[in-house]
Amino acid sequence: MPATHLLYLHGFRSSPQSAKARLVAEQVARQHPDLFFWCPQLPPSPREAMALVAHGIAAWPKGPAMAVIGSSLGGYYASWVASQASCTSVLLNPAVNPARDLARHIGEQSSWHDPEERFFFRPEFIEELEALDVSQQPPGGPELLIAAQGDELLDWREMVTRYPHATQRVLPGGDHALSDFAQHLEETLRFCSLV
Repeated sequence: MPATHLLYLHGFRSSPQSAKARLVAEQVARQHPDLFFWCPQLPPSPREAMALVAHGIAAWPKGPAMAVIGSSLGGYYASWVASQASCTSVLLNPAVNPARDLARHIGEQSSWHDPEERFFFRPEFIEELEALDVSQQPPGGPELLIAAQGDELLDWREMVTRYPHATQRVLPGGDHALSDFAQHLEETLRFCSLV
């Protein structure tokens, strides 16, 4: 059964203007005009971010009619969403332990795509991240992991260990941004039952 709803979740300091989010949006608009696609701007608070998403998908069909793609911190969020919606997830260089990794980023931050746009990453956000951890639960649905060995921010080996049930694509080289994501777009959408 083809998916009818697709959610894309961007990473820390990122936005719906990320190259990967735009590639997905453009391909969906071109090839799947009837699909409902949503890529929200996520607030810095993990609790608020997932409350926004939960509200936005509340009326969506769950299970195989829905899929979620998440990049970096969005991958961590995508696993939580998939556990709630029992849906397929695609994880692009996902954050595995963001509570640990983002602790050093507490304070004022700027957006990647608009350096003039600033926000505060607050100490309480670490506990909010921990509350969203579903790593001890079985996957909510089929998972595709795309992990670049050349990721300069996150360790691909942790990703592989975290997602043992996933279909795994471990890429030699590459980078955290998955600059060659266009080469993996068709597989990503096919996994989401869109191709």
